Amino acid sequence: MKIATTASSCIALGLLASAALPVLAQSNYPDRPIRLIVPFAAGSATDSSARIFSTQLSIQLGQQIIVDNRAGAGGAIGMQALAKSAPDGYTIAYAGAGPLAINRSMSANLPYDVEKEIQAISQAITSPLLLAVSPTLPVKNVKDMIALAKARPNQMSFGSAGNGTVGHLAGEYFKALSKTDILHVPYKGGAQATVDTMSGFVQFIFDPTSSLAPHVTSGRLRGLAVTGPKRIKAFANLPTVAESGLPGYEVTTWGGIIGPAGMPRQIVTRLSEEVQKAAKSTAVIERYAALGSDPLGSTPEQFTEFIRKEYLKWADVIKRAGLKQ
Repeated sequence: MKIATTASSCIALGLLASAALPVLAQSNYPDRPIRLIVPFAAGSATDSSARIFSTQLSIQLGQQIIVDNRAGAGGAIGMQALAKSAPDGYTIAYAGAGPLAINRSMSANLPYDVEKEIQAISQAITSPLLLAVSPTLPVKNVKDMIALAKARPNQMSFGSAGNGTVGHLAGEYFKALSKTDILHVPYKGGAQATVDTMSGFVQFIFDPTSSLAPHVTSGRLRGLAVTGPKRIKAFANLPTVAESGLPGYEVTTWGGIIGPAGMPRQIVTRLSEEVQKAAKSTAVIERYAALGSDPLGSTPEQFTEFIRKEYLKWADVIKRAGLKQ
């Protein structure tokens, strides 16, 4: 009996020790480098933003964060890689509106499910777009532009970096709220769309502040407004679209840290707290200020709800415009 009791005790202790291993591993997290998947190419706006945060998070966590660019299919390739990775906190990703809120309304065959396979950790930044027009267009504000578009139905056009991009949907949203008929001209990137706007081939463009700022400052484009809820320091003289002629209009581009579903809550919380801390650091604030963006942090629950609201907003715009592929 003693032998049996002793054996049972050893087994029980062994089970308790095994059960404690994941907890110990989590308490030591991270104890090796972390991979940060960016579902767009190196040098893209998403990549640049991700690297600002990855640098600061590496300092705070005491471990290297290795950026892994997995570009293609509008972000779907990188998102699929994240969804299939081990949920141990050592593979996370940085993504924004396209992969998390827009793509699932544009395509019925995405190789990942945001709601079932992705864990929201923390929003990282928010940034308005700039509404800029060709210097040849005889308008000086949003009201002028709407009036001209109504006087010339289907004769005005706007360019974007491609179908389903935030710049494209910002234009479709503008058309819906202003009740105007304007032609969309998609390009294979924002650079060519910007060039054609400067030349007057297309009349206006919605694009990130960081991309259009040099051209607006130089006068090659005329800035009319910013699309966010408030004015920004970089262009304090520009009103928001909402206050300058189109009440209710608001569009932002944003990004945040996510992981695969099934991550331990302790690790999700730790990462979220570190992102919130990084967003308040002087280094991150200064680097984003130069891009016209605002760093911020949020809880996993807040980020999940934000993604849901963005999805519903763009799903409605996409449906009304008949854009679903």
